[in-house]
Amino acid sequence: MLWFRVASLLLLIVLNTLVHALPLLAVAMFKALLPFEGLRLALNRVLTGLAESWIAANSAMIDRFTRTRLQVELPPSLQPHGHYLVLANHQSWVDIVVLQKVFNRRVPFMRFFLKRQLIWVPVLGLAWWALDFPFMGRYSRKQIAKNPELGRRDMEVTRRACEKFRTIPVSVMNFVEGTRFTPAKHAAQQSPYRHLLKPKSGGVAFVIDAMGDTLHAVLDVTIAYPDGRPTMIDLIGGRIPEVRVSVTQRAIPEDLIGGNYQDDRAYRARFQQWMNGLWEAKDAEIARLLG
Repeated sequence: MLWFRVASLLLLIVLNTLVHALPLLAVAMFKALLPFEGLRLALNRVLTGLAESWIAANSAMIDRFTRTRLQVELPPSLQPHGHYLVLANHQSWVDIVVLQKVFNRRVPFMRFFLKRQLIWVPVLGLAWWALDFPFMGRYSRKQIAKNPELGRRDMEVTRRACEKFRTIPVSVMNFVEGTRFTPAKHAAQQSPYRHLLKPKSGGVAFVIDAMGDTLHAVLDVTIAYPDGRPTMIDLIGGRIPEVRVSVTQRAIPEDLIGGNYQDDRAYRARFQQWMNGLWEAKDAEIARLLG
């Protein structure tokens, strides 16, 4: 019975993806051929509308065919037009579905920084490209130490993406831990936090450096699963009774706007101290949500 439910819902999600992705790709190809910036910006709104409709349909199917319920605490002043930096803890691929369901049409459409290999995901890879999702190498410290040019490539991708984001309403999404939480990773890091891995500040700093004067606020998202870290099969199979989410809107400290994270050691230390403070508060917030 479980596998029949999973297969049925997966089929509906695939059909929904095709229904939305095919016209989205057609509009994207037409947009790429246009020489007029005004028309290109107008087509951005069409592309975003299709993506939001796809998310809304997926969310409706999850509501209808699973028993998962979200308890969400949101700030009252969210704007559907503007610029946000969204920061969240990361435990499961379910996090992405939760974030889309919580924020769809409440804030501007979210763009993620994706691993370059994901562009080859059938249909979705091209859809992410059409929606201006940035694709990055995501190189390790060892790789960058051997070849510093790799790090500069990702910085250039971030810079170009943020320049484009300045001209459209956008929510830039960042999983600050850089990877999903597991007990093994937590132990290997000797993380000082009970429920979190250590935050990686570089990507957040580059976005704030490129967009700080246009960002309305940081949306600090905390996701907790009272019944344990789930998989996507758990979600589709209806085995997640509850997800608890709290969102705190935070101002970006003025002294962190316009700094040079890479070359200014004092600025880098201030930025990391700010991020560590956010993570201490988030660790306590997860404990509250689980309790």
